[in-house]
Amino acid sequence: MQRPTAPAAPACAALLVVLAGCAEPQDREPPAAPSGLTAQAGSATSVHVMWDRAEDGSDVAAYEVYRGGTRVTTLAAPRHMVDVDGLAPRTGYRFTVRARDAAGNLSPATAPVSVTTPEQTPDDHTPPTRPGTVRGALDGDRAAVLTWSPATDAGGVTAYDVYREDVRVHSVGGGATRARVTGLRPGTVYTFTVRARDAAENSSPDSEPVDLATPAGPGGGPSTAPTGLTASARPGRIDLRWTPPDTGAPVTEHQLHLNGRPATTIVWGTVPPGPEVGYTMTVTDPPGTRYSIKIRARLPDGGWGGFSAQRTVVVVG
Repeated sequence: MQRPTAPAAPACAALLVVLAGCAEPQDREPPAAPSGLTAQAGSATSVHVMWDRAEDGSDVAAYEVYRGGTRVTTLAAPRHMVDVDGLAPRTGYRFTVRARDAAGNLSPATAPVSVTTPEQTPDDHTPPTRPGTVRGALDGDRAAVLTWSPATDAGGVTAYDVYREDVRVHSVGGGATRARVTGLRPGTVYTFTVRARDAAENSSPDSEPVDLATPAGPGGGPSTAPTGLTASARPGRIDLRWTPPDTGAPVTEHQLHLNGRPATTIVWGTVPPGPEVGYTMTVTDPPGTRYSIKIRARLPDGGWGGFSAQRTVVVVG
């Protein structure tokens, strides 16, 4: 005798209930609060706000910056600094920062920091002097500490801006002569300069550069970056000299990057003589044009090696 077929609908409904119970729960755990919040008056109308990345950086999608209780900007991670503009001179402000994850959960706010903007000097068009000798030292594998001699300005220096290859990566107050830069990568050559800034937003010329090379990571091998790069300008030309990396084989090809982009490939038909090599670049841009230059070598395996330190040069007439 044939048994009656059991109804399918209840079984399917039960299966749906089981599957629904296996669904991923919604993320309601907020990220950790950022730390190390600082606020420095960069001018009479702006404040530079900076903080350390939240510990669980992989879950952080953005940072929200608050002035008092008002959110003034949101930055996508991994950015962790911003200039807040449009402020009033000789006015006190309080800033906090919160981290936000991809699910929209907000961290607790940092402890507030207070800052007062200086008096405005609208007729000041004279920049500060360039900061004195900049020195640098690695602080572990991924950070560096920079120090410098103070600049001078008739109205007073309000901030020092630290640049890593033409990109500002840090700012400290006008009374500071030290900065710690984080987020460095292993096996990389970095070039740092410092500029002084006054209350009228005038910036000094760059300090002399300081180069720092982080150690290679495990199994990274020796550095493949050219060393000792120098750049000097003459009318209509820029003369470059450097030492190729020791790759175990002659290096006969280098790539020149100008203002962050490949400009030309330098190829010697034979092995260049001596440990140091040179190249003269013809320029047609008007005097005063600024170039940022760095070099990398073609390695025996056909790939490109690491970049040299960067040099900045100004075209002369």
